Amino acid sequence: MSLKTITEEYREKFISRTPKSAELYRKNVSLTPYGVHSNWRIFDPHPIFMARGKGSRIWDVDGNEYIDYNMAFGALAIGHAHPILVERIRERVENGTVFGFETEYSVKLAEVLLKRFGFEMIRFSSTGLEGTQLAVRLARAATNRPKILKFEGCYHGSHDSLLVGVKPDPLHAGHPKKPRSVPAGPGIPKDIADQVVIAPFNDIYAVEDIMRQHGNDIAAIILEPIPMNMGVVLPKKGFLEGLRKLADEYNSLLIFDEVKTSGKFYRGAQDYFGVKPDIIVVAKALGGGYPFSAVMAKKDLMELIGPRKVAHGGTFNSNPLSVYAAYITVTEILTEQNLAYAQKLSDELAKGYRDVIEDKRVDAHVVNIATSGTVFFTKEEISNWRDFVSKVNWGRWYAWVLGILINGVIPQALGIDEQWTVSIQHTKEDIQKTIEIFDKVLSEIKGRETVPVKVEEAI
Repeated sequence: MSLKTITEEYREKFISRTPKSAELYRKNVSLTPYGVHSNWRIFDPHPIFMARGKGSRIWDVDGNEYIDYNMAFGALAIGHAHPILVERIRERVENGTVFGFETEYSVKLAEVLLKRFGFEMIRFSSTGLEGTQLAVRLARAATNRPKILKFEGCYHGSHDSLLVGVKPDPLHAGHPKKPRSVPAGPGIPKDIADQVVIAPFNDIYAVEDIMRQHGNDIAAIILEPIPMNMGVVLPKKGFLEGLRKLADEYNSLLIFDEVKTSGKFYRGAQDYFGVKPDIIVVAKALGGGYPFSAVMAKKDLMELIGPRKVAHGGTFNSNPLSVYAAYITVTEILTEQNLAYAQKLSDELAKGYRDVIEDKRVDAHVVNIATSGTVFFTKEEISNWRDFVSKVNWGRWYAWVLGILINGVIPQALGIDEQWTVSIQHTKEDIQKTIEIFDKVLSEIKGRETVPVKVEEAI
Protein backbone atom coordinates (compact mmCIF):
# COMPACT_ATOMS: atom_id res chain seq x y z
CA MET A 1 0.00 0.00 0.00
CA SER A 2 1.39 3.37 -1.00
CA LEU A 3 1.40 6.52 1.10
CA LYS A 4 -1.19 7.90 -1.31
CA THR A 5 -3.55 5.02 -0.56
CA ILE A 6 -3.34 5.31 3.21
CA THR A 7 -3.63 9.09 2.99
CA GLU A 8 -6.88 8.64 1.05
CA GLU A 9 -8.08 6.19 3.72
CA TYR A 10 -7.33 8.76 6.39
CA ARG A 11 -9.14 11.46 4.39
CA GLU A 12 -12.24 9.29 4.04
CA LYS A 13 -12.26 8.56 7.77
CA PHE A 14 -11.82 12.25 8.52
CA ILE A 15 -14.75 13.12 6.25
CA SER A 16 -16.96 10.40 7.74
CA ARG A 17 -16.19 11.65 11.29
CA THR A 18 -16.94 15.30 10.53
CA PRO A 19 -20.17 15.58 8.47
CA LYS A 20 -21.47 18.65 10.35
CA SER A 21 -18.15 20.44 9.85
CA ALA A 22 -18.38 19.61 6.15
CA GLU A 23 -21.93 20.95 5.99
CA LEU A 24 -21.00 24.18 7.77
CA TYR A 25 -18.00 24.55 5.48
CA ARG A 26 -20.17 24.17 2.38
CA LYS A 27 -22.48 26.90 3.67
CA ASN A 28 -19.68 29.18 4.81
CA VAL A 29 -17.65 28.92 1.61
CA SER A 30 -20.42 30.85 -0.18
CA LEU A 31 -20.30 33.53 2.53
CA THR A 32 -16.55 34.04 3.05
CA PRO A 33 -13.47 33.10 0.98
CA TYR A 34 -12.39 29.50 1.58
CA GLY A 35 -15.09 29.16 4.24
CA VAL A 36 -12.94 30.63 7.03
CA HIS A 37 -12.21 34.07 8.45
CA SER A 38 -8.45 33.60 8.63
CA ASN A 39 -6.26 32.05 5.95
CA TRP A 40 -4.45 30.09 8.65
CA ARG A 41 -7.60 27.97 9.24
CA ILE A 42 -7.79 26.56 5.72
CA PHE A 43 -7.49 22.77 5.83
CA ASP A 44 -8.00 20.02 3.27
CA PRO A 45 -10.49 18.34 2.83
CA HIS A 46 -12.36 20.88 4.98
CA PRO A 47 -11.79 22.92 8.15
CA ILE A 48 -13.00 21.56 11.49
CA PHE A 49 -15.73 23.61 13.16
CA MET A 50 -15.46 23.55 16.94
CA ALA A 51 -18.16 23.67 19.61
CA ARG A 52 -16.44 23.89 22.99
CA GLY A 53 -13.19 23.45 24.89
CA LYS A 54 -12.30 22.46 28.44
CA GLY A 55 -8.87 21.94 29.93
CA SER A 56 -6.65 20.14 27.42
CA ARG A 57 -9.61 18.98 25.30
CA ILE A 58 -11.68 20.43 22.49
CA TRP A 59 -14.87 19.09 20.89
CA ASP A 60 -16.02 19.67 17.33
CA VAL A 61 -19.60 20.19 16.17
CA ASP A 62 -19.87 16.46 15.44
CA GLY A 63 -19.06 15.63 19.07
CA ASN A 64 -15.54 14.31 18.37
CA GLU A 65 -13.18 14.87 21.28
CA TYR A 66 -9.53 15.80 20.73
CA ILE A 67 -6.49 16.32 22.91
CA ASP A 68 -5.64 19.80 21.72
CA TYR A 69 -2.06 20.89 21.03
CA ASN A 70 -3.07 23.76 18.75
CA MET A 71 -4.36 25.72 21.75
CA ALA A 72 -5.57 28.60 19.57
CA PHE A 73 -2.20 28.97 17.83
CA GLY A 74 -0.48 29.15 21.22
CA ALA A 75 -2.83 31.73 22.74
CA LEU A 76 -4.14 29.25 25.31
CA ALA A 77 -1.09 28.37 27.37
CA ILE A 78 -3.51 28.23 30.31
CA GLY A 79 -5.72 25.72 28.48
CA HIS A 80 -9.39 25.96 27.57
CA ALA A 81 -11.83 27.60 29.98
CA HIS A 82 -9.49 27.73 32.97
CA PRO A 83 -11.79 27.64 36.02
CA ILE A 84 -10.12 30.57 37.81
CA LEU A 85 -10.39 32.83 34.78
CA VAL A 86 -13.93 31.69 33.94
CA GLU A 87 -15.16 32.67 37.39
CA ARG A 88 -13.33 36.00 37.45
CA ILE A 89 -14.44 36.99 33.95
CA ARG A 90 -18.06 36.21 34.78
CA GLU A 91 -17.85 38.84 37.51
CA ARG A 92 -16.10 41.29 35.16
CA VAL A 93 -18.66 40.95 32.35
CA GLU A 94 -21.47 41.85 34.74
CA ASN A 95 -19.77 45.22 35.28
CA GLY A 96 -19.15 46.13 31.65
CA THR A 97 -16.81 45.03 28.90
CA VAL A 98 -15.60 48.23 27.23
CA PHE A 99 -15.64 51.81 28.54
CA GLY A 100 -13.40 53.91 26.32
CA PHE A 101 -11.60 54.87 29.55
CA GLU A 102 -8.79 53.36 31.61
CA THR A 103 -9.37 51.27 34.74
CA GLU A 104 -7.28 50.54 37.80
CA TYR A 105 -6.24 47.23 36.23
CA SER A 106 -4.55 49.14 33.41
CA VAL A 107 -2.14 50.39 36.08
CA LYS A 108 -1.82 47.06 37.88
CA LEU A 109 -1.16 45.08 34.69
CA ALA A 110 1.36 47.61 33.40
CA GLU A 111 3.32 47.39 36.65
CA VAL A 112 3.33 43.58 36.57
CA LEU A 113 4.42 43.27 32.94
CA LEU A 114 7.14 45.92 33.15
CA LYS A 115 8.63 44.21 36.18
CA ARG A 116 8.34 40.74 34.64
CA PHE A 117 10.01 41.64 31.34
CA GLY A 118 12.32 44.40 32.59
CA PHE A 119 11.27 47.52 30.66
CA GLU A 120 10.34 51.09 31.63
CA MET A 121 7.13 51.95 29.78
CA ILE A 122 4.33 50.09 28.03
CA ARG A 123 1.37 50.54 25.65
CA PHE A 124 -1.54 48.09 25.32
CA SER A 125 -3.29 47.00 22.11
CA SER A 126 -5.50 44.05 21.20
CA THR A 127 -3.48 41.92 18.75
CA GLY A 128 0.08 40.99 17.92
CA LEU A 129 -0.39 42.67 14.55
CA GLU A 130 -1.10 45.99 16.28
CA GLY A 131 1.91 45.46 18.54
CA THR A 132 4.44 44.88 15.77
CA GLN A 133 2.93 47.74 13.77
CA LEU A 134 3.49 50.15 16.66
CA ALA A 135 7.01 48.79 17.25
CA VAL A 136 7.97 49.45 13.63
CA ARG A 137 6.41 52.92 13.71
CA LEU A 138 8.35 53.75 16.87
CA ALA A 139 11.61 52.56 15.35
CA ARG A 140 11.14 54.66 12.24
CA ALA A 141 10.24 57.71 14.32
CA ALA A 142 13.21 57.26 16.64
CA THR A 143 15.80 56.80 13.89
CA ASN A 144 14.24 58.82 11.05
CA ARG A 145 15.05 55.91 8.75
CA PRO A 146 12.65 54.17 6.35
CA LYS A 147 13.70 50.52 6.18
CA ILE A 148 13.08 47.47 8.36
CA LEU A 149 15.15 44.30 8.23
CA LYS A 150 13.19 41.10 8.80
CA PHE A 151 13.88 37.43 8.22
CA GLU A 152 12.64 35.21 5.46
CA GLY A 153 9.80 32.95 6.60
CA CYS A 154 8.98 34.98 9.70
CA TYR A 155 5.46 36.31 10.20
CA HIS A 156 4.74 39.43 12.25
CA GLY A 157 1.06 39.99 11.58
CA SER A 158 -0.87 40.80 8.43
CA HIS A 159 -0.05 44.48 7.99
CA ASP A 160 1.58 45.73 4.81
CA SER A 161 4.78 46.99 6.41
CA LEU A 162 5.87 43.48 7.43
CA LEU A 163 3.85 41.18 5.15
CA VAL A 164 6.91 40.67 2.96
CA GLY A 165 9.17 37.63 2.65
CA VAL A 166 6.76 35.58 4.75
CA LYS A 167 6.17 32.44 2.66
CA PRO A 168 7.88 33.25 -0.63
CA ASP A 169 7.80 30.83 -3.50
CA PRO A 170 11.43 29.64 -3.73
CA LEU A 171 11.40 30.31 -7.48
CA HIS A 172 10.82 34.03 -6.85
CA ALA A 173 12.67 34.47 -3.55
CA GLY A 174 16.10 35.23 -4.99
CA HIS A 175 19.51 34.27 -3.65
CA PRO A 176 19.46 32.49 -0.27
CA LYS A 177 22.11 34.88 1.10
CA LYS A 178 20.29 37.99 -0.17
CA PRO A 179 16.60 37.17 -0.53
CA ARG A 180 14.28 39.38 -2.54
CA SER A 181 11.56 41.41 -0.82
CA VAL A 182 8.62 39.35 -2.06
CA PRO A 183 5.18 40.64 -0.99
CA ALA A 184 2.97 37.97 0.58
CA GLY A 185 0.34 38.58 -2.10
CA PRO A 186 -1.47 41.13 -4.24
CA GLY A 187 -2.54 44.38 -2.59
CA ILE A 188 0.82 45.25 -1.05
CA PRO A 189 2.37 48.15 -3.02
CA LYS A 190 5.87 47.59 -4.33
CA ASP A 191 7.14 50.80 -2.73
CA ILE A 192 6.12 49.43 0.69
CA ALA A 193 7.74 46.06 0.03
CA ASP A 194 10.90 47.87 -1.06
CA GLN A 195 11.18 49.35 2.45
CA VAL A 196 11.55 45.82 3.87
CA VAL A 197 14.98 44.21 3.62
CA ILE A 198 14.92 40.41 3.86
CA ALA A 199 17.70 38.31 5.40
CA PRO A 200 18.14 34.56 5.97
CA PHE A 201 17.61 33.47 9.57
CA ASN A 202 20.56 31.90 11.40
CA ASP A 203 23.20 33.28 8.99
CA ILE A 204 24.90 36.15 10.82
CA TYR A 205 27.49 36.58 8.06
CA ALA A 206 24.76 37.12 5.48
CA VAL A 207 23.09 39.64 7.81
CA GLU A 208 26.39 41.47 8.24
CA ASP A 209 26.75 41.69 4.46
CA ILE A 210 23.19 42.95 4.06
CA MET A 211 23.72 45.56 6.79
CA ARG A 212 26.87 46.78 5.07
CA GLN A 213 24.68 47.56 2.07
CA HIS A 214 21.53 48.86 3.81
CA GLY A 215 22.53 49.51 7.44
CA ASN A 216 22.36 53.31 7.37
CA ASP A 217 18.75 53.09 6.18
CA ILE A 218 17.67 50.36 8.61
CA ALA A 219 15.46 51.68 11.41
CA ALA A 220 15.19 48.29 13.10
CA ILE A 221 15.90 44.60 12.88
CA ILE A 222 12.74 42.68 13.82
CA LEU A 223 12.51 38.96 14.46
CA GLU A 224 11.00 36.22 16.52
CA PRO A 225 13.97 35.10 18.64
CA ILE A 226 12.64 31.60 17.99
CA PRO A 227 10.82 31.54 14.65
CA MET A 228 7.59 29.58 14.96
CA ASN A 229 6.24 30.05 11.47
CA MET A 230 8.52 27.52 9.85
CA GLY A 231 8.02 24.92 12.51
CA VAL A 232 10.21 25.67 15.52
CA VAL A 233 13.67 26.87 14.49
CA LEU A 234 16.19 27.51 17.23
CA PRO A 235 18.70 30.35 16.82
CA LYS A 236 22.25 29.14 16.42
CA LYS A 237 24.73 29.98 19.14
CA GLY A 238 25.78 33.59 18.82
CA PHE A 239 23.14 34.58 16.24
CA LEU A 240 20.97 36.72 18.53
CA GLU A 241 24.05 38.20 20.15
CA GLY A 242 25.35 39.01 16.68
CA LEU A 243 22.15 40.84 15.79
CA ARG A 244 22.35 42.84 19.01
CA LYS A 245 25.89 43.87 18.09
CA LEU A 246 24.92 44.79 14.52
CA ALA A 247 21.96 46.87 15.67
CA ASP A 248 24.25 48.78 18.02
CA GLU A 249 26.93 49.21 15.38
CA TYR A 250 24.52 50.80 12.90
CA ASN A 251 22.48 52.66 15.53
CA SER A 252 19.43 50.66 14.54
CA LEU A 253 16.91 49.26 17.01
CA LEU A 254 16.43 45.57 17.79
CA ILE A 255 12.80 44.46 18.05
CA PHE A 256 11.85 41.08 19.47
CA ASP A 257 8.45 39.87 18.33
CA GLU A 258 7.58 37.73 21.35
CA VAL A 259 3.90 37.48 20.52
CA LYS A 260 4.26 33.71 20.90
CA THR A 261 7.32 33.25 23.10
CA SER A 262 6.26 35.73 25.81
CA GLY A 263 3.76 33.09 26.95
CA LYS A 264 6.13 30.14 26.62
CA PHE A 265 8.98 31.49 28.78
CA TYR A 266 8.16 33.26 32.04
CA ARG A 267 10.21 36.35 31.15
CA GLY A 268 10.31 35.74 27.44
CA ALA A 269 12.94 34.35 25.11
CA GLN A 270 14.95 37.55 25.71
CA ASP A 271 15.60 36.37 29.26
CA TYR A 272 16.23 32.75 28.24
CA PHE A 273 18.88 33.72 25.68
CA GLY A 274 20.20 36.71 27.63
CA VAL A 275 19.81 39.16 24.73
CA LYS A 276 17.91 42.38 25.45
CA PRO A 277 15.99 44.02 22.60
CA ASP A 278 15.24 47.73 22.43
CA ILE A 279 11.54 47.03 21.90
CA ILE A 280 9.58 43.91 22.79
CA VAL A 281 6.10 42.92 21.64
CA VAL A 282 4.19 40.50 23.87
CA ALA A 283 0.72 39.03 23.32
CA LYS A 284 -1.26 35.81 22.78
CA ALA A 285 -0.99 33.61 25.89
CA LEU A 286 -0.64 36.56 28.28
CA GLY A 287 -4.28 37.45 27.59
CA GLY A 288 -5.54 34.05 28.71
CA GLY A 289 -7.62 33.72 25.54
CA TYR A 290 -8.73 37.35 25.33
CA PRO A 291 -7.39 39.81 22.72
CA PHE A 292 -4.34 41.47 24.25
CA SER A 293 -0.92 42.72 23.23
CA ALA A 294 1.64 45.15 24.58
CA VAL A 295 4.73 47.00 23.39
CA MET A 296 7.48 47.76 25.90
CA ALA A 297 10.67 49.79 25.65
CA LYS A 298 12.72 52.38 27.50
CA LYS A 299 11.02 55.62 28.52
CA ASP A 300 12.72 57.81 25.91
CA LEU A 301 11.42 55.60 23.10
CA MET A 302 7.90 55.21 24.45
CA GLU A 303 7.52 58.93 25.04
CA LEU A 304 7.66 59.42 21.27
CA ILE A 305 4.01 58.28 21.32
CA GLY A 306 1.40 61.00 21.70
CA PRO A 307 -0.67 63.71 20.01
CA ARG A 308 1.18 65.14 16.99
CA LYS A 309 3.83 62.49 17.63
CA VAL A 310 3.74 58.73 16.95
CA ALA A 311 0.10 57.79 16.40
CA HIS A 312 -1.38 55.03 18.53
CA GLY A 313 -5.04 54.58 19.37
CA GLY A 314 -7.81 52.03 19.43
CA THR A 315 -11.29 51.70 20.90
CA PHE A 316 -10.48 48.30 22.37
CA ASN A 317 -6.98 49.16 23.61
CA SER A 318 -6.79 48.52 27.36
CA ASN A 319 -10.44 47.47 27.46
CA PRO A 320 -11.44 46.30 30.95
CA LEU A 321 -12.25 42.73 29.89
CA SER A 322 -8.92 41.95 28.20
CA VAL A 323 -6.82 43.86 30.73
CA TYR A 324 -8.49 42.13 33.67
CA ALA A 325 -8.14 38.72 31.98
CA ALA A 326 -4.46 39.38 31.34
CA TYR A 327 -3.88 40.52 34.91
CA ILE A 328 -5.48 37.38 36.38
CA THR A 329 -3.64 35.22 33.84
CA VAL A 330 -0.14 36.54 34.54
CA THR A 331 -0.52 36.87 38.32
CA GLU A 332 -2.53 33.77 39.24
CA ILE A 333 -2.46 31.24 36.40
CA LEU A 334 0.49 31.51 34.04
CA THR A 335 2.92 31.54 36.93
CA GLU A 336 6.57 30.55 36.77
CA GLN A 337 5.76 27.26 38.51
CA ASN A 338 2.87 26.41 36.20
CA LEU A 339 4.91 27.25 33.12
CA ALA A 340 7.71 24.99 34.35
CA TYR A 341 5.15 22.17 34.66
CA ALA A 342 3.95 22.67 31.06
CA GLN A 343 7.55 22.88 29.81
CA LYS A 344 8.32 19.56 31.50
CA LEU A 345 5.31 17.90 29.85
CA SER A 346 6.38 19.30 26.47
CA ASP A 347 9.84 17.80 26.98
CA GLU A 348 8.20 14.45 27.76
CA LEU A 349 6.12 14.67 24.59
CA ALA A 350 9.21 15.46 22.52
CA LYS A 351 11.13 12.57 24.08
CA GLY A 352 8.25 10.20 23.38
CA TYR A 353 8.12 11.31 19.76
CA ARG A 354 11.89 10.90 19.40
CA ASP A 355 11.79 7.40 20.88
CA VAL A 356 9.06 6.34 18.44
CA ILE A 357 10.90 7.89 15.47
CA GLU A 358 14.08 6.05 16.44
CA ASP A 359 12.22 2.78 16.99
CA LYS A 360 10.42 2.98 13.63
CA ARG A 361 13.54 4.30 11.84
CA VAL A 362 11.54 7.03 10.17
CA ASP A 363 13.26 9.93 8.42
CA ALA A 364 12.14 12.58 10.89
CA HIS A 365 13.37 14.56 13.87
CA VAL A 366 11.92 16.70 16.64
CA VAL A 367 12.86 20.22 17.69
CA ASN A 368 11.38 21.53 20.92
CA ILE A 369 11.88 24.28 23.46
CA ALA A 370 9.77 25.61 26.34
CA THR A 371 6.14 24.52 25.75
CA SER A 372 6.36 24.01 21.97
CA GLY A 373 7.94 21.84 19.33
CA THR A 374 7.69 20.47 15.81
CA VAL A 375 8.05 17.10 14.11
CA PHE A 376 10.07 17.64 10.93
CA PHE A 377 9.72 14.77 8.46
CA THR A 378 13.36 14.87 7.43
CA LYS A 379 16.63 13.93 9.08
CA GLU A 380 18.28 17.10 7.81
CA GLU A 381 18.70 20.16 10.01
CA ILE A 382 16.18 22.98 9.54
CA SER A 383 17.86 26.34 10.13
CA ASN A 384 15.75 28.71 8.05
CA TRP A 385 12.84 29.04 5.60
CA ARG A 386 14.72 27.64 2.59
CA ASP A 387 15.58 24.49 4.56
CA PHE A 388 11.98 24.21 5.69
CA VAL A 389 10.41 24.29 2.23
CA SER A 390 13.04 22.15 0.48
CA LYS A 391 13.98 19.41 2.93
CA VAL A 392 10.71 18.30 4.58
CA ASN A 393 8.68 15.37 3.21
CA TRP A 394 5.31 17.10 2.95
CA GLY A 395 3.41 14.04 1.73
CA ARG A 396 4.37 12.14 4.87
CA TRP A 397 3.65 15.18 7.04
CA TYR A 398 0.10 15.48 5.67
CA ALA A 399 -0.57 11.76 6.16
CA TRP A 400 0.67 12.05 9.75
CA VAL A 401 -1.58 15.02 10.55
CA LEU A 402 -4.67 13.28 9.12
CA GLY A 403 -3.81 10.03 10.90
CA ILE A 404 -3.38 11.76 14.24
CA LEU A 405 -6.61 13.76 13.81
CA ILE A 406 -8.82 10.75 13.16
CA ASN A 407 -7.40 9.18 16.31
CA GLY A 408 -8.48 12.09 18.49
CA VAL A 409 -5.43 14.35 18.71
CA ILE A 410 -4.85 17.78 17.19
CA PRO A 411 -1.05 17.50 17.09
CA GLN A 412 -0.34 21.18 16.31
CA ALA A 413 -1.95 24.12 14.57
CA LEU A 414 -3.03 22.61 11.26
CA GLY A 415 -0.69 24.53 8.98
CA ILE A 416 2.58 23.12 7.73
CA ASP A 417 4.47 25.97 9.34
CA GLU A 418 3.17 25.57 12.87
CA GLN A 419 4.04 23.90 16.18
CA TRP A 420 2.47 22.24 19.18
CA THR A 421 1.64 24.02 22.42
CA VAL A 422 1.40 22.17 25.74
CA SER A 423 -0.80 24.05 28.21
CA ILE A 424 -0.73 24.07 31.99
CA GLN A 425 -3.93 21.96 31.90
CA HIS A 426 -2.43 19.09 29.93
CA THR A 427 -1.67 15.96 31.95
CA LYS A 428 0.83 13.12 31.90
CA GLU A 429 -2.02 10.91 30.72
CA ASP A 430 -2.58 13.23 27.74
CA ILE A 431 1.09 12.99 26.84
CA GLN A 432 1.18 9.20 27.13
CA LYS A 433 -1.96 8.73 25.04
CA THR A 434 -0.60 11.10 22.38
CA ILE A 435 2.67 9.17 22.16
CA GLU A 436 0.74 5.89 21.78
CA ILE A 437 -1.30 7.36 18.92
CA PHE A 438 1.87 8.77 17.36
CA ASP A 439 3.36 5.26 17.49
CA LYS A 440 0.26 3.77 15.84
CA VAL A 441 0.14 6.31 13.00
CA LEU A 442 3.89 6.18 12.31
CA SER A 443 3.65 2.39 12.10
CA GLU A 444 0.96 2.77 9.45
CA ILE A 445 2.78 5.30 7.27
CA LYS A 446 6.35 4.05 7.82
CA GLY A 447 8.27 3.24 4.68
CA ARG A 448 5.42 3.94 2.29
CA GLU A 449 6.16 5.45 -1.08
CA THR A 450 6.00 9.22 -0.86
CA VAL A 451 3.55 11.20 -2.92
CA PRO A 452 5.16 14.45 -4.08
CA VAL A 453 3.45 17.54 -2.65
CA LYS A 454 4.28 20.96 -4.06
CA VAL A 455 5.18 23.16 -1.12
CA GLU A 456 3.67 26.23 -2.78
CA GLU A 457 0.33 24.37 -2.73
CA ALA A 458 0.78 23.24 0.85
CA ILE A 459 1.49 26.75 2.14
